[in-house]
Amino acid sequence: MIVILATFAAENQHGAAKGALWVFSMFKHIDNMASINLKGMGVALITPFHTDKTIDFEALARLLEYQIKNGIDYLVVLATTAETATLTPQEQVQVRDFVVERVHGRVPLVLGVGSNNTMAVVEAVKTIDLSPFCAILSVVPYYNKPSQDGIYEHYKAIATACPIPIILYNVPGRTGTNMKPETCLRLARDFKNIIGVKEASGNISQMDEIIKNKPQDFMVISGDDAITFPLITLGACGVISVIGNAFPKEFSRMVRLALRGDYEKALKIHHRFSDLFSLLFVDGNPAGVKCVLNAMGYIENELRLPLVPTRITTYEKIREVLSSLS
Repeated sequence: MIVILATFAAENQHGAAKGALWVFSMFKHIDNMASINLKGMGVALITPFHTDKTIDFEALARLLEYQIKNGIDYLVVLATTAETATLTPQEQVQVRDFVVERVHGRVPLVLGVGSNNTMAVVEAVKTIDLSPFCAILSVVPYYNKPSQDGIYEHYKAIATACPIPIILYNVPGRTGTNMKPETCLRLARDFKNIIGVKEASGNISQMDEIIKNKPQDFMVISGDDAITFPLITLGACGVISVIGNAFPKEFSRMVRLALRGDYEKALKIHHRFSDLFSLLFVDGNPAGVKCVLNAMGYIENELRLPLVPTRITTYEKIREVLSSLS
């Protein structure tokens, strides 16, 4: 570690001062890795837009207050659901700073930091001010289709550089590559600052294998609202939710009931939302949840290309389900 830190301090364009700050940050957080608790429901925050496609910060402020007041456990900023791939670097900074300022420490924050360029992620975690965040969420490299050894080395490089805990994110439907249980478990055992995985493979057997063999403090987090209930019964610690953008109170209650072992009550809430689970993703994410939030009056129904709003038929079905839920 000393060699890596010294090398960064020497090579960084801002010199020793910035390197020293990074060293301090590394040692400040390293003893707190095991104390991070992301049990419950986190929300993968959307980015609302105006009709001219600029960011609607007023709507974002409303959403933040709505979710915090309705009992979410933490927020995930600038992840896939935020349409981060369509935001400029300047807009990403604006959203990040806006959320940090508005939340003001009321709930923990997790920051999405991922790429198929390992060195870009390493540079990002060294240069971004991560002090307001309790962890980063970093996706398996997409498009490149790395081997399992490549995935391991990717996260090893990030873990060596990152001053705060890391949550792995396995979503092969988007990345084209599945991080196998043995790779996830190897990372969990080898790096103290890799504290959990957001599992969205859709493979219950794979998730169960990780839960069964993981280190005690390693967190398995559902990345799919529809299977959150059964996954918690197997030992998952919660969910990073899309539907929580629209139904923070109800869905977080389901998660807490399930975590307490009150499966009968939790299952009733799970079944209330079963029709909506599939509708949210039939035309892609976050098109479905933005449609719901628009019908609820929180945001304009706007996405950035190449994503487009839900089809009219989907919109009408969602409105029918919302009517029955209310």
